[in-house]
Amino acid sequence: MSNLFTEEQIEHVSKLFETLGNRTRLKILLMVADSKRPLHIKAVAKSLGMDYAATYRHVKALEEAGIVEIYEVGRSRVLSLKNQDRLMDLFLKTIEISQLDKSSQIEQ
Repeated sequence: MSNLFTEEQIEHVSKLFETLGNRTRLKILLMVADSKRPLHIKAVAKSLGMDYAATYRHVKALEEAGIVEIYEVGRSRVLSLKNQDRLMDLFLKTIEISQLDKSSQIEQ
């Protein structure tokens, strides 16, 4: 066991990666990040070609992982990203790492 992280931290990171490991959830996050403003969950569902209930379940998982915030505007639910800059940095670093791994496999 690593002395670098507590069990609680390991559990939190595991939950985060589990949540981010879903293609639909990544699309939702990128859609909200690209809009640079909060989005109505209905608009997200329509853009993804999904029904509202299925989209909301994905959004709820993102909220439980601490990645998005859901709030009500009138009778609608809207979502926004928490720590958008850090999240985008994580995505970019993940892509960078995967590309480094691919290039090192090619060199071998």
